[in-house]
Amino acid sequence: MVRNVSEFLSSAMHRQEDDITADVAREFCLICDSPFPNSELYERYKVCHKCRFHYSVPARERIEMLADSGTFKETNRTVTSLDPLSFASQTSYKQSVSRDQQRTGLTEAVVTGTCSIGGTPSVLIVLDFGFMGGTMGGVVGEKVALAFEYASRRKQPVVAVVTSGGVRIQEGILSLMQMAKTVITAKRMEEKGLPFISVLANPSTGHAFASFANMADVIIGEPGAIMGLGSLRAIRESSGDDVANDSHTAESHLRHGMIDAVIDRPLLKDTVGALLDMLMSRYTIKRENRGDTVDPPDPKPSEGAWNVVELARHPERPTSLEYIDQMVTNFVQLHGDRSYGDDSSLVWGLGQIGGQTVVIIGQERGLNDAPSGTDGRTSPEGFREIQRAITLTSKFELPLVTLIDTPGPHLSLETEQRGLGHSIAAATAKLAGLEVPTIAVIIGEGGSEGALPLAVADRVLMLQNSFYSAISPEEAAELMFRDESKADRAAESLRLTAHDCYKLGIVDSVIQEPAGGAHLNPQEMARHLRRVLLKELADLQSRSRRRVQRERYKKFRNMGEYSSHFRTSITREVNALRGVVCSGGRRISGRPSGAPPPVEIPPEVGDGFSETNTEN
Repeated sequence: MVRNVSEFLSSAMHRQEDDITADVAREFCLICDSPFPNSELYERYKVCHKCRFHYSVPARERIEMLADSGTFKETNRTVTSLDPLSFASQTSYKQSVSRDQQRTGLTEAVVTGTCSIGGTPSVLIVLDFGFMGGTMGGVVGEKVALAFEYASRRKQPVVAVVTSGGVRIQEGILSLMQMAKTVITAKRMEEKGLPFISVLANPSTGHAFASFANMADVIIGEPGAIMGLGSLRAIRESSGDDVANDSHTAESHLRHGMIDAVIDRPLLKDTVGALLDMLMSRYTIKRENRGDTVDPPDPKPSEGAWNVVELARHPERPTSLEYIDQMVTNFVQLHGDRSYGDDSSLVWGLGQIGGQTVVIIGQERGLNDAPSGTDGRTSPEGFREIQRAITLTSKFELPLVTLIDTPGPHLSLETEQRGLGHSIAAATAKLAGLEVPTIAVIIGEGGSEGALPLAVADRVLMLQNSFYSAISPEEAAELMFRDESKADRAAESLRLTAHDCYKLGIVDSVIQEPAGGAHLNPQEMARHLRRVLLKELADLQSRSRRRVQRERYKKFRNMGEYSSHFRTSITREVNALRGVVCSGGRRISGRPSGAPPPVEIPPEVGDGFSETNTEN
C-alpha cells in the first residue's frame, strides 16, 4: 500500500528518525512496499524503481554520484564544533556532536572539497541530513564560506547539495549569523561572474535554504523533496488551515517559479555537468573574412497582408520549441521568476549554437501539442522570467537569442495587479541595456507589447511570413470599421508584413521561408534560420561592445523620426506638386521651362519630430 509521502516525510523528520535515509540495508520501499533486491536503480542512486521515491543519501555517497571518479579532494576536514554558548539540555552539545561524528564518520554536517564534474573543475559543498539534521552551525557556515572564497580565488564554479532540517539551536543567535556569513561570501563570488548551482534534496528547509542555497544562478530540486524555510509540520501549525500534502515540495516550488527544474537523480550529474560546461565556456563564433559576405537582397512584397497573417497563425507552423530542438544542442530549460510563478507561454534556458553557448528565450503558443496552457500571451511572471534570463546573459557575457511568437500580453485585472505594465517596461529596459550581442527573430506573430520586450535587439529579423504589429488586425477592424470581419482590410492598413517592417526600418533583415510557408518544410526552415543566426553572431562578435551598444541605441532612438527614407518621399511629392502647378494644372514629366529648380529637403528638416507630425 502506497503511503502519503509528505505525511511520512514530515513525521520522520520531526522524530529525527532515519526512515528517509538510505544508509541502512532495505529489502522493501517504505513508500510503496516494492522489493529492492536486484534493483539497479536503488543500488546505484537510492531511488525506488516503482514509485521513484528519492531516499536521502549520506554526503560521501552524494559526492560519488556527482564528482568524476577519483577527482574529489576534501578541504577543511579538521574543522570541528565547540560549544560556544555552553548550551544546557538533557544531552550536552559536545556529546551530541560526538555521537553523530561516530555514527556518520563526518566531522560536521557539511563536506567541502574540489573535484571535476563532467570535466569542469569545481568546488563542491554537500550537507548531510544525517549529522544533526544538516543544520547550519558555526562550523558549517565557516566551511561553506571558505568554499566560496576558495572558488573566488581559483575562479571555479560552485555546486552545493542541500539537505538540511532547520536551525542549530545549540548555537542560538550564532547559528542565525551563519546565514549572513554564507550570503556575503556567495555574493562576492557572484560578483566575479562565476557559476553557482544548488541542488535541493530531501529535505531542504531552515537556514541553509533561506541563505546561500537560494542565491544560486540555477536551482534544481529532486523529485518530491520537501523544501521551504519552515517544515511542512510548522507550516500546518502556523496556518491553522488544511495544507495540501504536495504544497511544500519541489514540484510545488517549480509551479510557483521558485526553482528552475526538477531532475531525477540518475540525470542529475549530466544536467549539472552540461550547465557547468556551458556557463564556463569561453568559445565565440568569429567571422573569418569580412570581405566574403554580401548584404541580403531586399525582401519581395508579400502576396497580401491577410495571407501573411493566416500563414503566421497556421496551426502547423513551427513553434519556438521545435526550432530550439533542431537548432540548439545541449539545451537545458530553466523555469520561474523566483517571485510568483512560471509562465508556460515562455521557453528559455541555456544551449549551444555552433559550439557557442547562448541564452535563448522563445515564446511558445502551444501549437503541435507543445506543453503550454495558454495561447502564447505573456504574463507578468513571463516578463520577469525574461529579466532573469537577461541577468544570466549579462553575468556570464553570453549572446542572447529570442524567438518571438505571441498575440500579445495577457490582459486581465489579475495580471494588472501583479504588475503587468511594470514587468514589460523593466524587461524592455533590461534588454536595451545589455552589453552583449542580442538577436531577435519574429517567427510568427509579433503582437504589440508582448513582443517588444524581446525585440529591442542588435539584430531584429523576421521570417518572410511573420508579422509585427501594435494591434491585432481584428482589434484594428473593430476600431476602424466597427466590424471584426473586416480584419483583412485592416491588415493592409497596418503595414504589418515583414516587407513593410523592413522598409520602415523596424527590422534589419527578412529571412526567406520555403515555398508555401515554414510549416511545409520545418527542417529546412530550421537549418536556414540556424545559418542566419551563426552569421549574425559572427558579425556582432567581430565588433567592439561599445560600437554594438552605440548602434543599438541609435537604431531605436531614431525609430519613427524623419529618416532618409521619409525625406526622399517628401522631396518626391513636393517636386511633383510644383510640376503640376507650373504646368497650369497639367501633370507633365520633367521640369517645365521657367519652373523653379527641384526642392531638396535638408536633413535637419524634421529632426526631433515623429512621423505623425507630417500633417503639420
